[in-house]
Amino acid sequence: MSVAKKTPKANDTPKKPRIGVLIADDHSVLRQGLVSLIGFESDMIVVGEAGNGREAVDLWKRHRPEVTLLDLRMPELDGVGVIKQIRADDENARIIVLTTFDGDEDIYRAIQAGAKGYLLKDVPREALIDSIRRVHAGETCVPVHLANKLAERVMSESVSEREIDVLKLMAQGKSNKEIGSMLFISPGTVKSHVKSIFAKLKVNSRAEAVANAAHRALIQL
Repeated sequence: MSVAKKTPKANDTPKKPRIGVLIADDHSVLRQGLVSLIGFESDMIVVGEAGNGREAVDLWKRHRPEVTLLDLRMPELDGVGVIKQIRADDENARIIVLTTFDGDEDIYRAIQAGAKGYLLKDVPREALIDSIRRVHAGETCVPVHLANKLAERVMSESVSEREIDVLKLMAQGKSNKEIGSMLFISPGTVKSHVKSIFAKLKVNSRAEAVANAAHRALIQL
């Protein structure tokens, strides 16, 4: 005797797991907007909201989200620090930096730390949602104009940590003698650092060097 096979009902089909998203940003209005935006997507769910870097790491460890949307500048622990701590726990963690900062050094440090995406906060809604899905699928998402900045940063000669120290003091208007005294090096050594900075940043004055360094996010004014 033959037994008729049961036809599965539409609602018997197992649901595909939703993409768990952690949102980390110190601006509550922006977080609320992202929560609302992601809430419209049937394949995504917000699993946590963090207002500072320490909280972001704690919530990530608690919820293990599939994708994290992370601001770059946050209190207590900055975005790069968050990325490093999360990836020390799971090198496959999928993190998208969502920020207002587009300096080539910002992009470089975030990608070098392990971010899988880098977007600016004026990104269109559709592009943001698409990036979440793509990063979840294992892709890297960096818009062309930001990728070009990243390529320029990679190809350019990097400014050393000591030169950045000098740049920070130059930004404060300190003389070579004052910089030397504060860094415990001779004015002649400071002069050599300044000359090297000019060459690497392709500038001709201290004011240009400071402006260029700030634009590239080597220093913060």
